[in-house]
Amino acid sequence: MKKNFFCILILIFFFTSCDYFSKHRGFSKTETGIYYKLHTIGEEVAPAIQGAYVTADLNYRTINDSSFFHEERTFKVTKPDYKGSIDECFLMMSKGDSSTFIIDADNFFKKTLLTSLPKFIADKSQMKVDVKMNDIRTEQQYNRDKEEFLKWIEDFGDYEKMILKRFIDEQKIDVKPTESGLYFFTVKKGDGKKVEKGDLITIDYDGRFLNGKFFDSTKKRNQALDFVYGSELQVIPGLDEAIGMMEQGEKAVVIIPSSLAFGDNGSSTGIIPPFTSLIYEIELLKVKSKK
Repeated sequence: MKKNFFCILILIFFFTSCDYFSKHRGFSKTETGIYYKLHTIGEEVAPAIQGAYVTADLNYRTINDSSFFHEERTFKVTKPDYKGSIDECFLMMSKGDSSTFIIDADNFFKKTLLTSLPKFIADKSQMKVDVKMNDIRTEQQYNRDKEEFLKWIEDFGDYEKMILKRFIDEQKIDVKPTESGLYFFTVKKGDGKKVEKGDLITIDYDGRFLNGKFFDSTKKRNQALDFVYGSELQVIPGLDEAIGMMEQGEKAVVIIPSSLAFGDNGSSTGIIPPFTSLIYEIELLKVKSKK
């Protein structure tokens, strides 16, 4: 009897330590409540630290695995301002690592993104975040890289303005820019349903340089972009502004100066050079209202 009792205790300890009874099988759990699963270990051993600039592929999913945002972003890792913050996830990773995290959805949207919880995510629920850490730079390295770029391209700001003006004149564009400098043209009207912050939207776009060369296209990838409108780290400011002017079903062409695109640094991937104006053809396919 006593032997059987001890066997049962050992089995309980074993299954509990292996997270056997966890609602997220295969995941480990931090003291702050984040579930995590490591998929790939990179060659670097030093994890990101507070203040580091990281470049990462981010994929946000509902707890039922429905993806609603997938993009590469470069950003500064800040001190976690609450337990279970997504910043804790980045601080656990080194260059080359890929992991999946399960975090509190309410806190992510309300405290990190400072926006309302989308209606497609239930209150007091969790969400999944897939992270592939492509690069980690200290603040000193980031600033040094930036200074080297600026020395090389310090005259590009005026050059961009000249190129953009020439393009506008050659194309005989008579639409006046917005206050921020964005040129917006409606190609096809929508159904009247406007976009509001917090809405889940689906867009298709083609991105081109002023010379007509493509640099990105969801249409060519056959993968429309889903994301929560108005949230940080989603799209460049120029696209955010343009989408806010559109209706569901509308198609538009926008000319975006670098100040509303990738600025004086260019894109983190190196595809977009610094001080480069861009053209996007956008189609707002669907608006799922937060209301």
